Amino acid sequence: MAELQRDGVQAWRMCAVAFLAMFTGFGVAYSFSAFLLPMRDELGTGLGETSAVFSLTTLALFALGGLAGPAVDRFGPRRVVLVGAVSLGLGLLLTSQATSLWQAYLGHGLGVGLAVACSYVPLVAVVGGWFEHRRTLAVGVAVSGIGLGTLLVAPLSAALVGQVGWRDAYLVLAVAGTASLLLCALLVRGAPVVATAEPVRLGPRLRTATYLRLYAAGLLLSIALFVPFVHLPGYAETRGTGEVAAAGLVGLIGAASVVGRLALGAAAARVGVLRTYQGCYVAMAASFLLLLGGPGYPRLVLFAVVLGVGYGGFVALGPPLMAEFFGVQGLGGLLGVLYTSAALGSFVGPPLAGRLITTTDSYLPAFAGSLVIGIAASLVVALVRTPTTVR
Repeated sequence: MAELQRDGVQAWRMCAVAFLAMFTGFGVAYSFSAFLLPMRDELGTGLGETSAVFSLTTLALFALGGLAGPAVDRFGPRRVVLVGAVSLGLGLLLTSQATSLWQAYLGHGLGVGLAVACSYVPLVAVVGGWFEHRRTLAVGVAVSGIGLGTLLVAPLSAALVGQVGWRDAYLVLAVAGTASLLLCALLVRGAPVVATAEPVRLGPRLRTATYLRLYAAGLLLSIALFVPFVHLPGYAETRGTGEVAAAGLVGLIGAASVVGRLALGAAAARVGVLRTYQGCYVAMAASFLLLLGGPGYPRLVLFAVVLGVGYGGFVALGPPLMAEFFGVQGLGGLLGVLYTSAALGSFVGPPLAGRLITTTDSYLPAFAGSLVIGIAASLVVALVRTPTTVR
């Protein structure tokens, strides 16, 4: 009976709910670049210290995903997403009233980070559980919400900041984002449960060479990957680009990631999930070459497109790759632990880049470092092989 519910209408409804939740959470989180410079100027802080707001957000969203994944199995997705809705509203409210940076760390870093954690890993696992034959496509559609949210919310936030200031802009996002996640909490349902002969143990799978290499590659990649989400608009502005157009580059990464999630998901069906996943690493690392090739807005646009396509495939193919290697049982726990690599990498990358930019008075050393780290990540993921013991 449970098997007959998979891949059906209800499954696609849950895919839509996951899409909306990720659109909301990541759209708010990844719009921080529009707030970075105004917040820095008003609070009188440095670029590295202020960019740490974003790093703490991504640290929280990926690290807490390690708890949110198992929590959805124990408490159900509705309660978990409800916690995220409340956290988003309170976090943005506190950030809008911040008079010192630590309040933004707490409000945006922990509040928004927890909100996204409650709508990312849990709902990716829910969608993965609702599908069997079209899992790669369904997860790709769901996580496309991340890209579309980034595309639309980042430039919208920049426009709001220009019209009403960064504090009131955060209040607008608080109201709209909380309402959206409350709707998702109302509509979401847990996936059908398939009985297994014995409980699935998480520990042995985490210790396989395959999993450890995937973790190491993800850690390295994340150090480089999140640098443009924070610093690319500032770099564009130093080259004469307007604020909204500069913020639009982050949105363009999101738009291109939607193409990557869907197109590379289809490509994976032909050439294999692992091979396509490895190709995403190469594309993201190579994209940083465009930032070292000279100024010009068209070159920045091309960079955003290449990085975004690779990033989209990287996000979309991770869950199906885990399911292919280790099975769907306990998928939330596997993804939750894996995403702590992104938490650590994103915590290190943007602040370190910010300090390097301030010290050298140039963005190029930070981008060159991102290129080197991206190449290292590509070499590590190239060593990944199908595990000999998977379930």
